[in-house]
Amino acid sequence: MSLKLRLTIMNFLQFFIWGAWLITIGSYWFQNKGWSGTEFGAIFSTMGIASIFMPAITGIIADRYINAERLLGIFHIMGAGILFYIPEVQTPHMFFVVMLINMIFYMPTISLSITVAYSALKKEGLDIVKVYPPIRVWGTIGFIAAMWVVSLLGFEKSAMQFYVSAIASLCLGIYSFSLPKCDVNKQPKNQTLASALGLDAFKLFKERKMALFFIFSMLLGAALQLTNAYGDTFLHDFAKIDKYKDLLSVKYPAIIMSISQVSETLFILAIPFFLKKFGIKKVMLISMFAWVLRFGLFAIGNPAEGLPWIIISCIVYGMAFDFFNISGSLYVESQCDEKIRASGQGLFMMMTNGFGAVLGSSISGWMIDAFFTTNGDIQWPSVWTSFAIYSLVVALLFAVLFKHKHSPKDIESFSH
Repeated sequence: MSLKLRLTIMNFLQFFIWGAWLITIGSYWFQNKGWSGTEFGAIFSTMGIASIFMPAITGIIADRYINAERLLGIFHIMGAGILFYIPEVQTPHMFFVVMLINMIFYMPTISLSITVAYSALKKEGLDIVKVYPPIRVWGTIGFIAAMWVVSLLGFEKSAMQFYVSAIASLCLGIYSFSLPKCDVNKQPKNQTLASALGLDAFKLFKERKMALFFIFSMLLGAALQLTNAYGDTFLHDFAKIDKYKDLLSVKYPAIIMSISQVSETLFILAIPFFLKKFGIKKVMLISMFAWVLRFGLFAIGNPAEGLPWIIISCIVYGMAFDFFNISGSLYVESQCDEKIRASGQGLFMMMTNGFGAVLGSSISGWMIDAFFTTNGDIQWPSVWTSFAIYSLVVALLFAVLFKHKHSPKDIESFSH
């Protein structure tokens, strides 16, 4: 089996696991359990809490003690066990605890899978910028496949979505042990305390440019959690209105939302061109303004005459997500010494899916309950408009503060 195919299978399963429940858990929470928005914000913050410390810690372990592919396998097998248990949980408090444990195992696997792929491709002497995006696109296809499976089988409001995810997690856990070996770096003599603890990646914060990059990664990571948390629930809520309740877009909202992931598959393939042509700053700015459009179009959309706006918003999502997440990980790879490659990716994950997720999910849950909920009904146009304004402010600040002069030579470092 070729290296590209092996990494393709890894990426497909990696994001199938997430796609089976990430977009539809809101429907399970609100429609099935009837729990509150503030509590739901806390549940979505679990991935953020886990990402604050787990990717960095596992990055250190993968750099120094246990091969990344083995750690990937161990975590997915443990995560599968937790996912099988989730349907048994009957209270919001316990759901939070169990989901946090699940996220402790899952979130670090995102950066670990990137480390495995980059390491294997570099050993083969391949250009990561050209070769990795077409491989990574299969992760998005896996996410889409999971959403369609869950939606078409009628599992959007059901606990069955967690069983689907658990089976995929177990499969990837076993498969991971067959992936290319990622060598650990033996600890040198006379090393500093920081090196011994694996904290060298945090030195990146000493550079103003990298510090700003990580701060804005956190702020943009907050926007990502907003759309994941509330997109499916937004469409499901139209079922309360007679003229919308029988529309296919309301009955199967996960399929409509999957247009976002279909769009991802196209924009991932465009990343090499945009990075080499415009550089990281402009690509990140494009992503930020795309988030403004994503939320703004949701604000004026509905499942009937306003459906085109929702579809366009989903298409824009591909650019918003890919130009930030994939380009960001490639940029971090270019700035990190090989000895701290896993730690650097863990740090990026910590800022985006860690602090960013906690910021986005906790504040949004409280804000929706406090300002945008009337008699139990969420005022979605106002919610999406506030998210759009937030993204616009972040984009303008980034344009002014982040200084980076693009040179085509910068991209050459990805393949060395």
